[in-house]
Amino acid sequence: MTAARIPEPRREAGPRRRSVIAALAAATAAAVAGCSVPEPRRRPVPAADPAPGMPIASAGRAQLMQILAHPDDDLYFMNPDTQRMLDSGVPLVSVYITAGEHTGVNRAPGGPEVAADTEAYTSARHQGLRQAYASLIGLDKFTPWTKGTASLRGDRRAEINTLTSGNRRVELIFLNLPEHTRRHWKALPDLWHDRSMSVRTVVAEGSPLREDVEYDHDALLGVLVGLMQQYRPTVVQTLDPDPDIQLSDERTRRKDSEQPGYSDHADHTTAALFAWAAMIGWVAEATENGGQVPGFVANAFRGYYNRHWPKNLPPGTLREKAGHLVPYGGDPEWQCGNTAGCGDYGVGGDRPLTNKKGWVRSTHHRHPGPRPAVFAERDGQNGRDGRDGRLAAYGVLGLRAVRWRETEAGSGRWGGPEDLGGGPLAPVLGSTALKDGRQLLFGLRIAALGGRGAANRREIVLLEQRSAGGAFLAWTGLGNPEETDDRGRRIGVPVAVTAPDGRVHLFVRNADRQVSTRVRAENGSWGPWRALGGEAIQDGLSAVVDADGLVHVFGAGQDTVRHWAQPAPGADVAFRPAGIGPLPGGPVAALPGRRGGVQLYYREPATAGVTSVPPGGRPAEAVGLRGYGPVHAVATRRGDAVMSRDSRGRLRLLSDGGRVVTRELGPLALESAALLDSPRGVTAVGLGPDARPWIWRPEAVAAADDTAAAR
Repeated sequence: MTAARIPEPRREAGPRRRSVIAALAAATAAAVAGCSVPEPRRRPVPAADPAPGMPIASAGRAQLMQILAHPDDDLYFMNPDTQRMLDSGVPLVSVYITAGEHTGVNRAPGGPEVAADTEAYTSARHQGLRQAYASLIGLDKFTPWTKGTASLRGDRRAEINTLTSGNRRVELIFLNLPEHTRRHWKALPDLWHDRSMSVRTVVAEGSPLREDVEYDHDALLGVLVGLMQQYRPTVVQTLDPDPDIQLSDERTRRKDSEQPGYSDHADHTTAALFAWAAMIGWVAEATENGGQVPGFVANAFRGYYNRHWPKNLPPGTLREKAGHLVPYGGDPEWQCGNTAGCGDYGVGGDRPLTNKKGWVRSTHHRHPGPRPAVFAERDGQNGRDGRDGRLAAYGVLGLRAVRWRETEAGSGRWGGPEDLGGGPLAPVLGSTALKDGRQLLFGLRIAALGGRGAANRREIVLLEQRSAGGAFLAWTGLGNPEETDDRGRRIGVPVAVTAPDGRVHLFVRNADRQVSTRVRAENGSWGPWRALGGEAIQDGLSAVVDADGLVHVFGAGQDTVRHWAQPAPGADVAFRPAGIGPLPGGPVAALPGRRGGVQLYYREPATAGVTSVPPGGRPAEAVGLRGYGPVHAVATRRGDAVMSRDSRGRLRLLSDGGRVVTRELGPLALESAALLDSPRGVTAVGLGPDARPWIWRPEAVAAADDTAAAR
């Protein structure tokens, strides 16, 4: 692949925050109000909103919202994350866009042939979800739910099912748009693209909703925005809006239920695009006339991608996840009280585990990486060394970059979020610090997201600190390593590192599933994007500078850890064909080796333990860190500290002395937490389901435990 020709970085103009994404809000409002004025031929594309300084709402309590294409997408692709939030008492509302009626045939494998009945099959899938979520919150699978109808924007209505148990609450909202119509085999993708199209919903058998409802593009978008405004979620979980390019022969593609050319079902992609457009629309509506940015974080999950990569869930976690698909799949012999059926029989029993596609065996985030990025900042007023200053955490809230600061050094308490703009952004930021202490933040921006033939564009953007610990310059666009919008949607989360010579090396996973780079000179000028070639890797890159000053990049390949590095200080980073260590199941944590080279930590496929790969040494297990999910590490003066989740989703830290400390209290960590060393010891900073940061200092916990034991 040749390097893409990218223009020089551009500085974005000053405040224009009301107009730049108001187009989406205006289109949504017109559809919701039932205006009879004809739609324009092409709706304006929502644009980026880089201007900072907007007020940000503070959420009163945590609320999880999931937006799915089909009943069961959450169970296959979002668990165990959903399970952990339910376990911690976070209420859930799941919105299912389609009825999932497919052919209408709900036949148990090996059972007798049955006639097609879309209304009955839709009802049976709803019953399967009720059975699954009752089990997820610890109740009998046949526990009765409260059924009713929800009033939606545009005088539309949908079926809503509600179940509570103590502090746990689940609401299921079924919009029931058809998967297929007589003229449109892929109705939802066509609804995204076709300005003239509308569909009528499926009425499930036994539903309290008796009449079908008409939807077009703007009506669906308006309903999703309205639900966000009503529930005010602090976490929004969606599917993958930009799946990998995956070229398969036609027979394999059909067998795998994938859309032509991409590693996911077309409905999954379209539901995610509608969900992200709705989040942009929610922010636009909320901030009109000086309103506040909604304080929420977003998570996107890979779908049929799971079929193509090593499976990353260990046996215990997999059994738990697959176990919740058993009540969803149900059985025609069950007496569940729903005459239309007791689940989606084709996926019942042991079939989630025996299905060769293996979707249930992994949970992959579309935008992997620690949340938030954390620095010990220098004091911008008196120039103190940042090692003695407050912590600053940088994350994405309301699709915009924000900064939280410790109220005072070592307090462990955070001030409110400061809006840095840049939106709409993917949920994970890359970061590095310059030699003078100034921070650089890198985002993956949704530069345009428009259906019906409008642009759908992504770009890498930069926010540079004006002075250490101080304010920031305007956002800078760094373009995209890919030359077309379609390929540009496939890029990954930016990762950056500063070399000893002052140059900044920026890396992203590109559309070929390899690595592209752009390098900033010490004077601040950027070179062109350059593709590094090599082998295919998953997203979640790790960049590090070793003791010899060489820049290294690592990614989880399909047979080993893949490696790119400088041959000498100041040289270009290049692919090294020889892989390192056993096959990884997910992202790799990399640290400078104490005697040269690089030390790696990661989980092998379907394995609970953490593998430690020393420079030139034999891989071994890092004892005491069995669990699942990504691994994080930080080098300290006493040795490496390694952190991961245990089987219950709690963070555990392994110190160089072999001691393991478990985080028993406090909010759950969303996906990954950041880990850093400081004079106050190893510190973890994460985001909770309430979209607020927290601080955990495990060595202080261990010291307190030792003191208590001595008494």
